[in-house]
Amino acid sequence: MAAPIPFRMTVCGLDELPGHCAAGVTHVLSILDPEMPAPSAPDDCKRLELRFHDVIEPSANMHPPGPEHVRSILDFGRELLVAPKADAHLVVHCHAGVSRSTAAMLLILAQAEPGRPAAELAAELLRIRAKAWPNLRIVEFGDEMLGRGGTLIAAAAAIYRRQLELRQHLAEVMIGNGRGREIAAAHAGDGTGGRWPGQAHSCPV
Repeated sequence: MAAPIPFRMTVCGLDELPGHCAAGVTHVLSILDPEMPAPSAPDDCKRLELRFHDVIEPSANMHPPGPEHVRSILDFGRELLVAPKADAHLVVHCHAGVSRSTAAMLLILAQAEPGRPAAELAAELLRIRAKAWPNLRIVEFGDEMLGRGGTLIAAAAAIYRRQLELRQHLAEVMIGNGRGREIAAAHAGDGTGGRWPGQAHSCPV
């Protein structure tokens, strides 16, 4: 069994951030739209602020995540692994705590536990944030940088399938927002049927 990651991890949206900060955090990863004002965070926490839109394809009016953003996410997670304090608590947030932040958390988990199967990391991500829909572009860059051979991408696709089983309307929403590749990945399948280790059937999030 893999050793537990030696710090607490939370994913949230902007509206939840003040409550987590009030309860005590040591590290905050903020992922914001370029035009959005930065939310407040404790003065004594270490913070990384990244700015890009929640899209998976480049366009004239949107700024997608790039490899430089993903490298910054991995650097931030790597620094936290070096002799973390007993009370270390990482909060990763974006606007809603669904897409950009959960993709970042999946990569931080994968980096912290390089030998852990991607399907188990995906299950852990859903435990941390049940409504996760990780941004595919972020996951693709991270999968390559971490040498995961496409397994993190397959795990993200399995998360999409699971969420679509529960909320079929999400397919239309995502396609309408230019994220059809995520829906295509979900339908492509990876032979798991959307199940996680130890589960015989899909379970509600």
